[in-house]
Amino acid sequence: MNRETRVCKNCRVSFIIEPEDFLFYEKIQVPPPTWCPQCRFQRRLSFFNLTQLYIRKCDLCGKDAVSIFHPNAPYRVYCPKCWWSDGWDPYAYGREYDFSRPFFEQISELWHEVPQCGLFVDSTTLVNSDYVNHAGHAKNCYLIFQADFNEECAYGISLQNNKSLVDSSFCLKSELCYDTAHSYKNSRCVGLRSQVAESIDCMFLRDCMNCQNCFASANLRNKKYYIFNKPYTKEQYFEEIKKYDLGSYRTYQDIQKQAHNHWKKFPPKPAMDEFSIASSGSYYFQTKNCIRCFEVVGAEDSKFLFWLSLPPINNCYDVSTWGNNIQLMYESCAVGENSAQLKFCFNSGINLHHAEYAVWCIGGENIFGSASLKKGQYAILNKRYPKEEYHAFREKIIRHMNEMPYTDSKGRVYRYGEFFPPAMSPFAYNETLAQRFFPLSREEAVDYGYCWYVPKESSHMITQEPEDVPDHIKDASDSILNEIIRCGTCAKGFKIIPMELAFLRNMNLPLPRRCPFCRIGAQFGQWVKGLRVFTRICSHCQSVFETNYSQEEVEYILCKQCYQAELE
Repeated sequence: MNRETRVCKNCRVSFIIEPEDFLFYEKIQVPPPTWCPQCRFQRRLSFFNLTQLYIRKCDLCGKDAVSIFHPNAPYRVYCPKCWWSDGWDPYAYGREYDFSRPFFEQISELWHEVPQCGLFVDSTTLVNSDYVNHAGHAKNCYLIFQADFNEECAYGISLQNNKSLVDSSFCLKSELCYDTAHSYKNSRCVGLRSQVAESIDCMFLRDCMNCQNCFASANLRNKKYYIFNKPYTKEQYFEEIKKYDLGSYRTYQDIQKQAHNHWKKFPPKPAMDEFSIASSGSYYFQTKNCIRCFEVVGAEDSKFLFWLSLPPINNCYDVSTWGNNIQLMYESCAVGENSAQLKFCFNSGINLHHAEYAVWCIGGENIFGSASLKKGQYAILNKRYPKEEYHAFREKIIRHMNEMPYTDSKGRVYRYGEFFPPAMSPFAYNETLAQRFFPLSREEAVDYGYCWYVPKESSHMITQEPEDVPDHIKDASDSILNEIIRCGTCAKGFKIIPMELAFLRNMNLPLPRRCPFCRIGAQFGQWVKGLRVFTRICSHCQSVFETNYSQEEVEYILCKQCYQAELE
């Protein structure tokens, strides 16, 4: 097969389908895509609400529960305990396929009637951790997302195997860290950025490894007692460090600004791509033959992957979030765990095989156009079929999808091989990750065919302005727990929780002036900014390479070889 250039049916921009892409599509028996990779990515993310949480009554037990569906969303929503229980039968919602109507109309109607799970959590492994999503194995955690095996952590995204982290994201096997992003095996650290690993008692480091008692430095390897990249003796270091009392908010902000300005004197690490072969993208590790992959670990022979940090991952295209032993998957979002051959699926997996257009389906095999099945088999629109009849009927429906496609309000046509139309998302565009990566105004989103959610005004009365919060943590009494503080960024009210106050006192760190979601959003925004690829010329050897830093952000930059040579 030859390389082909096609025009995206959505944005009308040309994109390329390579010979190996055609082979993959042939292997999994799907037609080549009609949308370009970027538009496919945006469409999938418009179905993924990670951080927007609401209180909504469970439609089965009637109790108030935390949910990703706002109270007025037109769906039947069960709390996790009820959804996972045997107190209802998803097959009771099964229906005959109607060949007089497009497939997507029918799956949309089913989706609105079958109970949806209010949160994507492993509820049996959560202990005192109600306000989490896409999470499991959490103890005493609050507002953490895409997280597993964490204890006493609050306000973060993408956390694995951590203990006592606050305002930290993209952290693995770390403890007692604050205001940190991309941390691996660090302890008692503050203000780390851009992949700091195996370090202890460090503050405001960037791109450092195996350091101890280092402060406001960049590009260090195997160092002790450095301040602003200058070496000190042990005695000198601890005497000098007394000048920086980070318990003061003003001091913390000043030192943070100084450190960030200091980092600019050193070329940043050009790519986060350890132990990878023949791969491209950003933040990919232990990958082989993976193209345009972002925040991916342990993948092979794949393309257009996003946020799959649980290997192995083999022969997958256009899959966004989760992972954990998956193969031969295509155009799916939030899928994983010992699953294979999932196509056009959402929020599905855990020992699921050969599923297409499955929503909230867990376990089982041979499922087509169904929702909320658990260990289902040979089901179409939640109705069971004998094995032989299922396969013949599936082929008939695929032909029908091509002969009677669904056309949305923008005139976009959806046949077999397309992910769900954007208008079918159960979430408003501004509730999803799509708004983070492809920001739209309300008018733009509605014109594009998305919904938009306007939250109600908060009824909580602000009791303290951010400028009135005590500057130093030592001056903060327990009464701060009763205050509703106005966020210095979004002006919404927020509270300090007991776990957070105890952590800040123990670490001698100041009280925040921004609400948790603005703090999470700031780190998330920096991460999104780093998931880009620019072609640059090495400032030293003039070789051409790819990096996530633009010319405007970083003028002096080195290729990987020159960067490593400079560290030696």
